Amino acid sequence: MNNERVRCLIIGSGPAGYTAAIYASRANLNPVLYEGIQPGGQLTTTTEVENFPGYPEGTTGIGLMEDLKKQAVRFGADIRAGIATAADLSASPYQLTIEGEKVIETETLIIATGATARYLGLADEQKYAGMGVSACATCDGFFYRKKVVAVVGGGDTACEEALYLASLASKVYLIVRKDHLRASKVMQQRVGEATNIQILFEHTTVGLFGEKGVEGVCLVKRKGEPGEEKLSLAIDGFFLAIGHTPNSGIFKEWLDTDEAGYIRTLPGTASTRLPGVFAAGDVADPHYRQAITAAASGCMAAIEADRYLITKGG
Repeated sequence: MNNERVRCLIIGSGPAGYTAAIYASRANLNPVLYEGIQPGGQLTTTTEVENFPGYPEGTTGIGLMEDLKKQAVRFGADIRAGIATAADLSASPYQLTIEGEKVIETETLIIATGATARYLGLADEQKYAGMGVSACATCDGFFYRKKVVAVVGGGDTACEEALYLASLASKVYLIVRKDHLRASKVMQQRVGEATNIQILFEHTTVGLFGEKGVEGVCLVKRKGEPGEEKLSLAIDGFFLAIGHTPNSGIFKEWLDTDEAGYIRTLPGTASTRLPGVFAAGDVADPHYRQAITAAASGCMAAIEADRYLITKGG
């Protein structure tokens, strides 16, 4: 394999990766960034972004990521297409294998690989992506003010999303496959007290319909059981709240992660338990998962990488 040695390697793009590249470049770390399987990250699947500071008229997810990338390139970041397929963090310099072919040795590593929203696996989810299907109520809920929406899931995340949307939408259907909620008692109570949330227990989503976007959802009650019923509901938005999977697989052998796979960082920092290895964005954030918090953690990671190299050099 071909080997290359760098001072700062960033794995993953999106707000965290690109922001880390901006700060690392301005600190003369000559960062190399590999964009990963989805250049620009999850935000590229969002049509409109209105809550990122500095865009008073809003922008598109793709547009925002293009701006961040251009800014990183302007300061000298070496941004490349490619996916990290293996990692060896047993000793510094750390080694990352790209596409199974090239090994990058690096003094500092910033992991910004993000997290992937879980979907039901329906073809309609892809068909209506950005046209009524969303995996982030905080990101897209504003567009459904006084409209009717549906949330799929039965855990704390689903209840939180439903409650958030209930403050904006006229009605929220909470679609639950089981006959009970898995959420904590307090969340169940709050959802039960919300007058515009209707829980549909034992309902399975089998499809979506609409001409220019989501106009309705097709459900089956007690699917596969005696008394199975099919029904359709008119909705304007369909929200997935069945969890996220952090893209941390190749790093788990070397770093501490929580039970879901999110990389653990030292409190108030982007530092992992390995010196010179940092994690930023959704791969280390099970709570907020916002572009602005991802960007902030990317900034933290780059500053900490710079300080680490200064201390090491001294």
